[in-house]
Amino acid sequence: MKNLPACPVEVTVMFISDRWKILILRDLMDGTKRFSELKKSLGTISQKVLTSNLRTMESYEILTRTVYPVVPPKVEYSLTPLGYSLKPVIDSMAAWGEHFKEKTSI
Repeated sequence: MKNLPACPVEVTVMFISDRWKILILRDLMDGTKRFSELKKSLGTISQKVLTSNLRTMESYEILTRTVYPVVPPKVEYSLTPLGYSLKPVIDSMAAWGEHFKEKTSI
């Protein structure tokens, strides 16, 4: 974390510019999810890429990973307060996306 850019906008863009991280955040805004639920929601993401993104987000303290000692293993992911603090950003992106879809013929 010590090598973060000085500009706070650049820090935010560095984190949310990754397609998968922003979609994982979107899905976890609704509450705790299991790995399989995230994978199903994200569609084309590979297990390896999802695992990597979840580990990175956990290391940034954006989400927590809870492992339950049952067979088969049960693992759940939840946003931390820091992760939930991105809700206004995601809500703004969703609103802009809707506006863009209405105003363009692409």
